[in-house]
Amino acid sequence: MEETYLMNHPGVSKKILAGGTGPMPHFPPGTKLVFHFQTLLDNFERTVIDDSRLAGRPAEIFVGKMFKMEVWETLLMSMRTGEVAEFWCDATHTGLYPIVSKGMRLIAQGKDPLEGQRHMCGMGNMFHYHSTGFPELDELMRTPQPLIFIMELLQVGDPMSYQRESWMMEKDEKLQTVPILHMQGNALVKQRKFREAASKYKEAVLLLKTVQSREMPGDIDYINLGRMILPLELNYCQCMLELEEYYEVIEHTTDLLEKHKDCVKGYYKRAKAHAAVWNEKEARRDFNMVAHLDITLASLVSRELKAMSERMKEKYWEEKEKYWNMLEKKENKNEEVEDKEKQEDSKDKVEEENGKEESPSKYAEGHKEEVSPEETGNKEEVESSEMNPKTSKEAEGKDWQQMLRLVMLLQNEGNFLIKEKNFQDASVKFKEAVEYVDVLRNMVDQQADDWESLEKVCLPLTLNLSQCMLELKQYQQVVELNNKLLKKHKGNFKAVYHRAQAHCCFVQRG
Repeated sequence: MEETYLMNHPGVSKKILAGGTGPMPHFPPGTKLVFHFQTLLDNFERTVIDDSRLAGRPAEIFVGKMFKMEVWETLLMSMRTGEVAEFWCDATHTGLYPIVSKGMRLIAQGKDPLEGQRHMCGMGNMFHYHSTGFPELDELMRTPQPLIFIMELLQVGDPMSYQRESWMMEKDEKLQTVPILHMQGNALVKQRKFREAASKYKEAVLLLKTVQSREMPGDIDYINLGRMILPLELNYCQCMLELEEYYEVIEHTTDLLEKHKDCVKGYYKRAKAHAAVWNEKEARRDFNMVAHLDITLASLVSRELKAMSERMKEKYWEEKEKYWNMLEKKENKNEEVEDKEKQEDSKDKVEEENGKEESPSKYAEGHKEEVSPEETGNKEEVESSEMNPKTSKEAEGKDWQQMLRLVMLLQNEGNFLIKEKNFQDASVKFKEAVEYVDVLRNMVDQQADDWESLEKVCLPLTLNLSQCMLELKQYQQVVELNNKLLKKHKGNFKAVYHRAQAHCCFVQRG
């Protein structure tokens, strides 16, 4: 009777409105209590402040888990299942009700109850922001007063009848749950459900880190927990790799490698993630670290590096193609300008023909005077400076864009052959690319922007060709090539350096 009517609890009184069913329940720590409640002011009107039925969902608390309104546990533990009771509580028990009410209202609205709060206690947040956002709750904050709670206990859940969240578990429970989560994650990986498996591994890691946070760093228990976390973190990163969440992998493996500097799998997974996001330098560094730590993986690292080089080559070609599209747009503009010029030329020709009819003899004499031997010689020089017949023949039938792509492809192939130390084939590729650039230059005006763009394209091709000739010991050709290059690009450091190297080799031979 005393427990039912709370006779030994000062500042609390109880009145049963509807009796419950069954015996008095047992309430061990972790018991889940589901209930409806109504909060009223202790005034003549009995003003209703909150009603869980209007929110559309009952409230839940767990016995012994430090709920802010401690008196509510006392009230509910005095009830049977299905019972409805009215409780009057003194102001000493209701001081924190505005905070509890605010959180429940936000949850009912689908919002985070901690939204906008700083890392401090609930009362500290109230004083910091001066308001709960609800006028009736602010009034209760200013003048604490007794409140009336009408409660209906709907359900009493056994602690083992539901999946308990991590904050509800004791240390031993958390350690017992980790192997189960690990096995569930492994089973999901076999089914290729990587997202679900990652959540299991992550949950297990959080449980272990929660336990580890209560240990002293450097102690044997702290170190052992760190060793248990390592394989779970690696499994999580593997799932993220499969899901193509590469930056997540880089972040987690970097944190992991700060604590475990000799973790081969950590370096390997981070290298794979770096390679996937085109961080070539970082990927090579991590792959080399894998080979350094475990020499048996050298062949695997070699295959990964080769595959990455191929992918980088393809990416480089794609990016180059995008840049060349800019030149294609310029070409279209130039074609429009040429069409206008042709129209103007056709008008001029009509005018000239009219002039011919008037004075054919004068026009003939003037025409003869215009064509001089010097110009004839220049034309012959231009014709003599044409490309290889083979290149010219291949260039026939190709438009501007096709030849640009061909130049780009030849350049990429030449760069790849240089990395493979195949300088003979690389020099052939660069020569062919230069010849195609020369064909393109014959198509444009020397004063146009496209001419300058083609000069910039030709420069690295010529320097790479010079480097190949140096490696092939064709020193005379290197000197001639760079002399020609320096006439257009005076002071180019690489060209001067290549020519100097060739001269030095001449001296050593002599």
